[in-house]
Amino acid sequence: MSHKKVSVIGAGKVGSTTAQLLALKGLADVVLVNRTEGLAQGVALDIKQSTPVEGSDSSVVGTGDYSQIAGSDIVVVTAGAQRKEGMTRDDLLKTNAQIIAAVAEKIKQYAPSSIVIMVSNPLDAMAYLMRQKTGFEKGRIIGMAGMLDSARLTTFISEELKVTPKEVKTMILGSHGDSMVAILSATTVNGFPVEKLIEKEKLKRIVERARDGGAEIIKLEGSSAYYAPASSVVSMVDSILNDKKKIMPCSAYLEGEYGLSGLFLGVPVVLGNKGVEKIVVMALSDEEKAALLESAKKISAQLPLLVGI
Repeated sequence: MSHKKVSVIGAGKVGSTTAQLLALKGLADVVLVNRTEGLAQGVALDIKQSTPVEGSDSSVVGTGDYSQIAGSDIVVVTAGAQRKEGMTRDDLLKTNAQIIAAVAEKIKQYAPSSIVIMVSNPLDAMAYLMRQKTGFEKGRIIGMAGMLDSARLTTFISEELKVTPKEVKTMILGSHGDSMVAILSATTVNGFPVEKLIEKEKLKRIVERARDGGAEIIKLEGSSAYYAPASSVVSMVDSILNDKKKIMPCSAYLEGEYGLSGLFLGVPVVLGNKGVEKIVVMALSDEEKAALLESAKKISAQLPLLVGI
């Protein structure tokens, strides 16, 4: 049996898919927590019965009892209301802030040594609230943001050029989604600058589609994305648990990096067994710097709304 332990808070589509991938890859023993009676237990039982088929020996437990997250190496938080068509991530702020504040107290109580990966929206504000409520060191609170946005941009570039996604390298900074900043100067296809391969206006439309990727899925199927978000989380978990020290775009707490402080923002980070072990500061163009600053302003405007929660 695995000696690593990952707890997933929230047994909705993102949480359930995350738990499934963690178990089937054998990355960790999994505890799936949900307040709805029977939901987490049923999902966990279904996943557990698939592990023999996949050759995994990960244990999977479903529960409504937070005490079972004790000893977790990582806690993944997916709890909260989901976006519906026409809603922005900001629309969810107050509703989800109440939920996240309560979850944070449970994590602080039962898993005080864990690393927390935030998925709940609006992502950057919820990561900030989690840190405020737990008091954890900044490197132990990480938001899953740029990984998903980068995956979407990679997908659309590979489709446009009809090449394997493995050849495409992208980097997304800033807030998750609506004010993300695609660093096209660092985006390459088999080492070639993407700006030399796709004409400017077409590339702009591709970036916009990646930015609106979540809304496109909501419009098509009526609910938020979950396969790609879950895969993004699991890649982060893998780098942390196995101390791979991969550079990944994640939401991290800034203290002067990129000229910004006191907020969570998507930036390239080194992920190892201590969480965020380093923030990588990239050289940005004036246009990219301005876009990142604008993204930071939007996040900063949300933070006063969290006072008193």
